Amino acid sequence: MILFSIYENGSLRKVNKADFKSSKVYLIDDFKTVYLWFGSNSSKKKKDFAMKRANELNKKKKSPAKLQIINQNKEFGTFIAIKELLKTGLKENGEIEARDELELNVDETLELISAGIEKDLEAEITLAADKLSKNEISYEDLSIQLAKLQLILLKSKNKPSEKEITKKTEEILKSSATYEELCWLVSELKILIKKKQIK
Repeated sequence: MILFSIYENGSLRKVNKADFKSSKVYLIDDFKTVYLWFGSNSSKKKKDFAMKRANELNKKKKSPAKLQIINQNKEFGTFIAIKELLKTGLKENGEIEARDELELNVDETLELISAGIEKDLEAEITLAADKLSKNEISYEDLSIQLAKLQLILLKSKNKPSEKEITKKTEEILKSSATYEELCWLVSELKILIKKKQIK
């Protein structure tokens, strides 16, 4: 994985860490996928340059990568895990430090609630994800659920087709997401959709 920051003049600068500030635009080359992350206050000029650089980069590849645009606060799927890794930082050779698998800290969350601390969004997701993980749903079925939720967000009012769901599910199945991560992502999107925080 290689991380680039895009500048106002269109130049690319290779960096090892991303702060994901709203004015920034990042290009992340994950080899099979090229992600373009657009900060909510980033300029159109930067975004246009990013698209141009991504297309130039793709032309040099033997097998063209999938181009995926990610807008700030609308991150989804595997990119959520990638974002956390990039905030921590890459090694000099572009490798990612091995990350611990996501653990659902249910006991800790329940202790805080018992102590009278108001349940926040993270606590809600943790409890929902823990409940989901105990339902013994297969990895594939969880992937289908996540695919549907992602497509609902992407397509807004239009109902996703079976073909689109199948394609998105295949992408999720090829990702490195753990079972717990899928439970977390499915729970997170369900809660956010319910709260209408994501349209």
